[in-house]
Amino acid sequence: MSVAYTAFLPVDRAACEWFARRLIAHRRSIGTRKGTRRLTPWSQAVFVLRFLIDGTRIAQLAADNHLPSTTAYDNLWEGLEVLSQTAPRLHDAIDAAREAGDGHIGLDGTLIPTTRAQVEGPTKGVDLFWSGKHHRHGVNLQVISAPDGYPLWVAEARPGREHDANAAVKTGVEAEIALLNIGVNDNEHMLVLVDLGYEKFRAFPAVVVPHKAPKGGKLTEAQKDWNRLIGAKRALAEKANADLKMRFRCLQKVSLNPWRIGTIARACLAFFRIERPRRLVLTQSA
Repeated sequence: MSVAYTAFLPVDRAACEWFARRLIAHRRSIGTRKGTRRLTPWSQAVFVLRFLIDGTRIAQLAADNHLPSTTAYDNLWEGLEVLSQTAPRLHDAIDAAREAGDGHIGLDGTLIPTTRAQVEGPTKGVDLFWSGKHHRHGVNLQVISAPDGYPLWVAEARPGREHDANAAVKTGVEAEIALLNIGVNDNEHMLVLVDLGYEKFRAFPAVVVPHKAPKGGKLTEAQKDWNRLIGAKRALAEKANADLKMRFRCLQKVSLNPWRIGTIARACLAFFRIERPRRLVLTQSA
């Protein structure tokens, strides 16, 4: 015999109600008739949030809600799509940072681990989603954050084999930062702080890349001081990745379609922004 128990979802009720209202609006837009769904908008919101925040298995969610497996997946992806659509687009996120008076933003890639995905990559015998850097399967997510570490934007998922710079190119980040301050007043110019994984973007005026030691040589003391300064500022911005992964356990390892992890991550970002609206603080450029 199964054992029943009571559980509490660590989420603000007002935020869950906001999500439920989005689902109500979605059902109206697609013409869903009342009484034709097993889950109410509220129940579906809780269903999706259990997956995002607690990382609850789909099989468990299906059993708890008396749903067939296929219906459970349909409810999950529908809710994730509705939620992810409220996440900001790249241009909007940059505009918001500029309006907040931010002198710089952070760009960083993070690996979201996945179960083994046997998809042949360009290198024979190496899976497309295998990350040589992390020695595990996963997807590369590009994240832009404010100077205080508040996450502003999350890109589409790219295969784990791609380096950060290549993933930034494929997701449109390169094109955006190349023209970041074109046609913008001098007092609204921003910098983009990155690590050496974005070495190829060094020529862009707005991009700040740490000094790289020359082959067989060493950095000067001035260059080391500069790297420490940039590293300290970038460390705060990189906090965004940790905050999202800590809040949403689903990002610690995903067993679903790796190509759709971007939707999951943007859904996490959207809900994070509802739960914890950013307190605008004027910052200085690097």
